[in-house]
Amino acid sequence: MDGREVEVPKLTPDWQGKPAPTTMLQACEIAKKDVPHYCYHPKLPVAGNCRMCLVEFGTPALGPDRKPVMNPDGTPKIAKSPRPAIGCATPISPGMEIYTSTPAVKQMREGVLESLLINHPLDCPICDQAGECKLQEYSVDYGQSASRFVEAKVHKPKAVDLGPRIMLDAERCILCTRCIRFTKDVAGDDALGIVNRGSYNTIATFPGLPFDNNYTLNTVDICPVGALTSKDFRFQMRVWFLKETKSVCTSCATGCNVLISSREEKVYRYTPRDNDAVNGPWMCDAGRLNYKWIHREDRLKSVMVRGQKSTWTSGAR
Repeated sequence: MDGREVEVPKLTPDWQGKPAPTTMLQACEIAKKDVPHYCYHPKLPVAGNCRMCLVEFGTPALGPDRKPVMNPDGTPKIAKSPRPAIGCATPISPGMEIYTSTPAVKQMREGVLESLLINHPLDCPICDQAGECKLQEYSVDYGQSASRFVEAKVHKPKAVDLGPRIMLDAERCILCTRCIRFTKDVAGDDALGIVNRGSYNTIATFPGLPFDNNYTLNTVDICPVGALTSKDFRFQMRVWFLKETKSVCTSCATGCNVLISSREEKVYRYTPRDNDAVNGPWMCDAGRLNYKWIHREDRLKSVMVRGQKSTWTSGAR
């Protein structure tokens, strides 16, 4: 991989935890080699539609006898593929070489980002996803410094009310379909889909049916851009001001691992903390929104210990 020999397992867990052939992207992650991606998520079925993880590769050349052709130094001769491959859906093979930083790969990433930004609004300063946006990060790391697009952008619906807890800004959506795959394959509620054609494609619910199940806010977590936002957290606080504290959700006996985001003694949100032994990267909406009791005026702040009023801390002692 990029001139370095790396040994990776033939099989790795797929999105369901079942053994499956190791993909190029998984091999790169094992080798600590960053490959940008949007549509891929380790806990979702592979879609392969964003093309951001394109890499070049080569495999051992075979002679007429179907045996590997060797170099003079005794190493296998590698035949480089004339076409790139998407790392998220292409399995590895013995002796394969993967190239993640060649001039051609860099040019492909620039092209993908340029295509995604053609109709994307440049409203990072007012976007709720600023600080957590992969489009923003990859544009800096892999994109071009200037846009060649001079035509008018396609304008899509803004502030679309998808359901009681989710807001959609269709202009920011890059159609990675993570939210669609989550609702269908993980939550078991096939509520989202893509409507219209070409550059007018947008995420939508079925007519007359709101996006409303107990796991809708997970789509906000996995959205790589600012398309899906939580009504509860929307315009409340910039993420870089928040302090994250590891904790456990107390709403039920599952004990989901969470991150508590707070600032100046005020809690602003709960987000799931990845733990495959308990909740993985997911969390229910009921537990996620059950933090406001912390700041309620009628919250019990003192207790009676042997007939005397005491605080929770002193009572525990």
